[in-house]
Amino acid sequence: MPGEPINLTNQFLIAMPGMADDNFARAVVYLCEHSSNGALGLVINRPTDITLKSLFEKVELSLDREDLAAQPVYYGGPVQTERGFVLHEKTGLQDSPYTSTLAIPGGGLEMTTSKDVLEALANGAGPRRLLITLGYSGWSAGQLEEEIGRNGWLTVDADPSVIFDTPVAQRYDRALGLLGFDPRMLSLEAGHA
Repeated sequence: MPGEPINLTNQFLIAMPGMADDNFARAVVYLCEHSSNGALGLVINRPTDITLKSLFEKVELSLDREDLAAQPVYYGGPVQTERGFVLHEKTGLQDSPYTSTLAIPGGGLEMTTSKDVLEALANGAGPRRLLITLGYSGWSAGQLEEEIGRNGWLTVDADPSVIFDTPVAQRYDRALGLLGFDPRMLSLEAGHA
């Protein structure tokens, strides 16, 4: 009899050191949604060479917020890499002012896929803290659980400060640190009782 279904929404997936898939080697993925239908997440530690300023120019918007202009756009994962995803703090309003927004339970974060969040930023409004990706990481029903069972991923409750306040080069180690043990103790082999 299978165990209770797990819900890893608002958790980090941390690639194990032996992860063979180049898309995810040393990756930290923030899980925006996880259910019996599958999972959707965004890699938070793979900057691209595209800046937010150049992204805004490509969609014919200006970005006057100096605090954001030089920020990189991130590689969110191998699915729909031509599409943008904006992970941001909740606006404080009951309902998000942006269309196509997923409120992430327990995290104080939302993920928006519509251009209106970029338009708000171009007008000097919009979320204060955000991370923009091209593409996302997706798993079909049961696929992520199988990868975790094969020792591909570690999971831990997400901490927004890792996403927004930690330098990119330190996010993997910082996410591992949330587990409360020395990452050098990790084994590439799955254990069985």
